[in-house]
Amino acid sequence: MDPRLTPIPLEAALEEHLFGGKAVSLGAAIREGLPVPRGVALSVHLVDGIASGDDGALAGLLASLHLPAARAAVRSSAVGEDSKDASFAGQHATHLNVWRAGLSEAVKAVWASGRSEAALAYRAQRGIAGSPAVGVVVQSLVEPVTAGVLFTRNPMTGADERFIEAAWGLGEAVVAGRVVPDQFRLDAKGRVIEQTAGDKDVQIVHCDDQGVREVELDEYRRQALCLTSDDLVALFDLSERCRRVWGPDLDLEWAIDASGSCYLLQSRPITTRAVGA
Repeated sequence: MDPRLTPIPLEAALEEHLFGGKAVSLGAAIREGLPVPRGVALSVHLVDGIASGDDGALAGLLASLHLPAARAAVRSSAVGEDSKDASFAGQHATHLNVWRAGLSEAVKAVWASGRSEAALAYRAQRGIAGSPAVGVVVQSLVEPVTAGVLFTRNPMTGADERFIEAAWGLGEAVVAGRVVPDQFRLDAKGRVIEQTAGDKDVQIVHCDDQGVREVELDEYRRQALCLTSDDLVALFDLSERCRRVWGPDLDLEWAIDASGSCYLLQSRPITTRAVGA
């Protein structure tokens, strides 16, 4: 079957011009044994078809045997989305806690976000020519206790240390700037240099049906550090494994669930953007 017209297992996504950088990066991570939630990659052609209302494209999506069985995360994987010179973080839509019946609308929303005024302006600013080509990643949803971002080099000072921002619940609270996250600095051997509690007045959690919602936190959880020493060890180990695959300067998104399992949600090169932007 033509991989341009049907979802393929994420680990089989090899061509960035077809599936976008995020899908190819996550596929490589799975092949290297990194803890990435399994899912599928949708080519730019399939996404274009779904966005245009092509019944055949939609049927191809829903007929896939590789789709997550229950709740899913639907993420953009545009061609040229993340590189050393550009990061579209915050420009393209992500839809979390999507059930099968809502997949087509979520894919359409991700496609449309690649053509928003903000995304088009960013493309122009960075000199990225041509029309947006948006692939999509659909993954099994992680139910995190805590989540956030990890930079394998301090993005503000350039120091050889791991810089972590974390909050309770889904990592959207950190990425979207909804809270002041906890911050941690680890040296090149994983030892804690500094840890600072943020002001985490809310957490983002999954709704019982589709979508997410904000929940207010009590004063204790608002001020308490959301990562344990074991969590920091797991995150440092994850960062070292990622560095062996992609090199030294990485911007990682991660989540830790109630069992203590640590998942890699995204890896991209560090750009000059501010942390959490």
